[in-house]
Amino acid sequence: MGQRFVSEAIVPVGDDFDTSDTPVGEPRLPMRFVWRDVEYAVERVLERRREVAADRTHGSGEMYLRKHWFTVRTTSGHVMKIYFERQPRSKAQAKSRWWLFTVADPE
Repeated sequence: MGQRFVSEAIVPVGDDFDTSDTPVGEPRLPMRFVWRDVEYAVERVLERRREVAADRTHGSGEMYLRKHWFTVRTTSGHVMKIYFERQPRSKAQAKSRWWLFTVADPE
Protein backbone atom coordinates (compact mmCIF):
# COMPACT_ATOMS: atom_id res chain seq x y z
CA MET A 1 0.00 0.00 0.00
CA GLY A 2 1.89 3.07 -1.23
CA GLN A 3 1.22 6.51 0.17
CA ARG A 4 0.70 9.48 -2.11
CA PHE A 5 1.66 12.98 -1.01
CA VAL A 6 -1.36 15.30 -1.21
CA SER A 7 -1.05 18.41 1.02
CA GLU A 8 -4.53 19.77 0.27
CA ALA A 9 -7.16 21.32 2.50
CA ILE A 10 -10.11 19.20 3.61
CA VAL A 11 -13.49 20.49 4.76
CA PRO A 12 -15.13 19.04 7.90
CA VAL A 13 -18.77 18.00 7.40
CA GLY A 14 -21.45 18.48 10.05
CA ASP A 15 -21.02 18.39 13.81
CA ASP A 16 -19.65 14.86 14.14
CA PHE A 17 -16.26 15.09 15.84
CA ASP A 18 -14.19 12.47 17.68
CA THR A 19 -14.55 12.86 21.43
CA SER A 20 -12.74 9.73 22.58
CA ASP A 21 -9.37 10.17 24.24
CA THR A 22 -9.14 13.81 23.16
CA PRO A 23 -6.62 15.57 25.44
CA VAL A 24 -7.43 19.05 26.69
CA GLY A 25 -6.45 21.65 24.10
CA GLU A 26 -6.34 19.20 21.21
CA PRO A 27 -8.73 19.82 18.33
CA ARG A 28 -11.47 17.26 17.86
CA LEU A 29 -10.97 15.30 14.68
CA PRO A 30 -13.88 15.62 12.22
CA MET A 31 -15.40 12.18 11.67
CA ARG A 32 -16.57 13.20 8.18
CA PHE A 33 -14.85 15.49 5.70
CA VAL A 34 -14.76 16.36 2.01
CA TRP A 35 -11.67 16.10 -0.15
CA ARG A 36 -11.80 16.68 -3.93
CA ASP A 37 -15.61 16.73 -3.85
CA VAL A 38 -15.84 13.28 -2.22
CA GLU A 39 -17.08 12.80 1.34
CA TYR A 40 -15.07 10.44 3.57
CA ALA A 41 -16.02 9.03 6.97
CA VAL A 42 -13.44 8.09 9.60
CA GLU A 43 -13.81 4.49 10.70
CA ARG A 44 -10.88 4.39 13.11
CA VAL A 45 -8.12 6.63 14.45
CA LEU A 46 -4.85 4.70 14.11
CA GLU A 47 -2.43 7.26 15.56
CA ARG A 48 -2.32 10.72 17.15
CA ARG A 49 0.75 12.90 17.63
CA ARG A 50 1.79 16.51 18.04
CA GLU A 51 4.41 18.55 16.24
CA VAL A 52 6.30 21.18 18.19
CA ALA A 53 8.81 23.76 17.03
CA ALA A 54 11.10 26.21 18.74
CA ASP A 55 10.09 29.86 19.02
CA ARG A 56 12.08 31.56 16.28
CA THR A 57 10.69 35.05 16.77
CA HIS A 58 11.74 35.91 20.33
CA GLY A 59 14.80 33.74 20.87
CA SER A 60 13.41 32.48 24.15
CA GLY A 61 13.97 28.80 23.45
CA GLU A 62 10.32 28.03 24.22
CA MET A 63 8.57 25.30 22.28
CA TYR A 64 5.25 25.90 20.53
CA LEU A 65 2.69 23.38 19.42
CA ARG A 66 2.37 23.74 15.63
CA LYS A 67 0.31 20.82 14.35
CA HIS A 68 -1.85 17.96 15.56
CA TRP A 69 -1.46 14.84 13.39
CA PHE A 70 -3.94 12.00 12.96
CA THR A 71 -3.59 8.79 10.96
CA VAL A 72 -7.03 7.42 10.18
CA ARG A 73 -8.68 4.60 8.29
CA THR A 74 -11.82 5.64 6.43
CA THR A 75 -14.91 3.53 5.83
CA SER A 76 -13.75 3.26 2.20
CA GLY A 77 -10.50 1.61 3.38
CA HIS A 78 -8.16 4.54 2.68
CA VAL A 79 -5.45 5.29 5.23
CA MET A 80 -5.00 9.04 5.50
CA LYS A 81 -2.63 11.28 7.42
CA ILE A 82 -4.46 14.44 8.40
CA TYR A 83 -3.23 17.40 10.39
CA PHE A 84 -4.70 20.44 12.09
CA GLU A 85 -2.64 23.60 11.73
CA ARG A 86 -2.84 25.75 14.87
CA GLN A 87 -1.73 28.91 13.08
CA PRO A 88 -3.02 29.55 9.54
CA ARG A 89 -0.36 29.92 6.87
CA SER A 90 -1.77 33.24 5.70
CA LYS A 91 -4.87 35.40 5.99
CA ALA A 92 -6.15 33.88 2.75
CA GLN A 93 -5.91 30.40 4.28
CA ALA A 94 -7.28 31.33 7.71
CA LYS A 95 -10.29 29.04 7.28
CA SER A 96 -8.20 26.11 6.03
CA ARG A 97 -6.97 24.56 9.25
CA TRP A 98 -7.46 20.86 8.38
CA TRP A 99 -5.15 19.33 5.77
CA LEU A 100 -4.78 15.95 4.13
CA PHE A 101 -1.06 15.18 4.02
CA THR A 102 -0.95 11.68 2.49
CA VAL A 103 -3.39 9.02 1.35
CA ALA A 104 -2.95 5.29 0.78
CA ASP A 105 -5.55 3.49 -1.32
CA PRO A 106 -7.32 0.40 0.05
CA GLU A 107 -5.51 -2.89 -0.44
